[in-house]
Amino acid sequence: MSDALFSPRRRSVLLALAGVPVLLTACAQTTEGGGSGDGGDGLTFGTTDKVTSLDPAGAYDNGSSVVHTQCYGYLMNTEIGTKDGIPKPDLAESAEFTSDTDFTVVLKDGLTFANGNALTSKDVKHTFDRQLGINDPNGPASLLANLDSVDATDDKTVVFHLKEPKDQTFAYILGSPAGPIVEAASFPADKLATDDEIVKAKAFSGPYQISSFKLNELIAFTAFDGYKGLFGKPKTAGVSAKYYADANNMKLDIQQGNVDVVFRSLSATDVESLKKDDKVTVHDGPGGEIRYIVFNFDTMPYGAKADGADPAKALAVRQAFADLVDREAIASAVYKDTYTPLYSYIPDGLPGAGTQFKTEYGDGQGKPDAAKARQRLEGAGVTIPVTLALQYNPDHYGESSGDEYAAVKSQVEKDGLFTINLQSTEWVQYSKDRTADVYPAYQLGWFPDYADADNYLAPFFSKDNFLANHYDNPQVQELIAQQRGTDDKAAREQLFVQIQDLVAADISTLPLLQGSQIAVSTKDLQGVTLDSSFKFRFVPLAK
Repeated sequence: MSDALFSPRRRSVLLALAGVPVLLTACAQTTEGGGSGDGGDGLTFGTTDKVTSLDPAGAYDNGSSVVHTQCYGYLMNTEIGTKDGIPKPDLAESAEFTSDTDFTVVLKDGLTFANGNALTSKDVKHTFDRQLGINDPNGPASLLANLDSVDATDDKTVVFHLKEPKDQTFAYILGSPAGPIVEAASFPADKLATDDEIVKAKAFSGPYQISSFKLNELIAFTAFDGYKGLFGKPKTAGVSAKYYADANNMKLDIQQGNVDVVFRSLSATDVESLKKDDKVTVHDGPGGEIRYIVFNFDTMPYGAKADGADPAKALAVRQAFADLVDREAIASAVYKDTYTPLYSYIPDGLPGAGTQFKTEYGDGQGKPDAAKARQRLEGAGVTIPVTLALQYNPDHYGESSGDEYAAVKSQVEKDGLFTINLQSTEWVQYSKDRTADVYPAYQLGWFPDYADADNYLAPFFSKDNFLANHYDNPQVQELIAQQRGTDDKAAREQLFVQIQDLVAADISTLPLLQGSQIAVSTKDLQGVTLDSSFKFRFVPLAK
């Protein structure tokens, strides 16, 4: 894009992802409003994912986002079946930059919540003010790092004032986990609303509302007649979400037709088996999921608050660990190649994807190198073996996580350089512990919030990032801000590479694997759509 598109005069946002400019105005062909749905019988959705909170300010995980996607409206969203992931107006009538640092949204007429109250600019301002104000450690406020303030100039108009100009990602962020619009009267400004309070208030503005809720057991969704967003009327009026503690039971239920569709997380062996079952359909979607290890810079060996704190030794520990990991072996043995090795922070297929962890660590070809790891440790004066506590989660990221992290432990311990204390914790507790400095090193996974390479960098490596692992590199932070305001694609891609080179040297996180989206449905279910929005939507599902 040329700089002329961002002159101070009023103009519409143009996004050039995939080289196709798109004007962000409401789509005339989208069906507005919403009835009770055309489907007669209800559907059942199954998952092993867990919901952290119904309050969007208190959750930044895939299990919670799947629920939020159904029951909250967003200012911007992506069309079902999108190939480019470019955002379009959802509850917004229009969205445009009105200066280099002002992004103005005008709401559609007649918006309401499911409780009948009007949805106005006051609710939009409240939504984003409370995200920033609460800044929950398990919430998505880090996505709003470039947001300075929000003004509601009239009932339908909201102006977002940004810190850095020409933010290429802001329209995407309005459709991210930071973007569900909540009601000012129902959601406190300074604390999270409880799940019970939210369900009772019926302050939902998405295609569905929640009619009953039992945490991580069962949620009943019913179509919201007043929805006027991008997705139109749901094909099925009622959907139940069933939560499984055991993926084996979920697999059995989809085979027997007790549920209509399952999404996250079946093991690679289960998926391979289900592909041969003529009673079900296995759906593959675009990749984007990544799996990685986080190092806590305070509590890891030689970390800032650990005994014998020494940043040079802590760096040597992280780098030696990276020298010993064999991604190809894990992808093949544990995941039957349904995942592939990830050698940079940005996965293959997006601008800036690289090979830093292939060329700079191990043997330079993707395989381990114990001699190099030993040299790093001895050169820094690190006592060998290094004892490291490594935590993983057995339910949120799939049952194969146990095998994955047993393999990591075996690889890293093989030559006597490390002693790994491997432990697991279930997700609800895990999500609290990881931000409270309980784990020196731990597993995480990532489903992107939007189809832009920034989403693999900014949430992780900005100053107040969601990892809360005390990584703080001002040069990286400056480059992240710079790329957001760079509209030249080649220049922006080079900034992506520079950011990754710096973080790969520091190793705030260690990328391991990348994979695709997978859902399994009964043969008679129509409308399962896995696209580059990386959101699972109930709206198109029907039998």
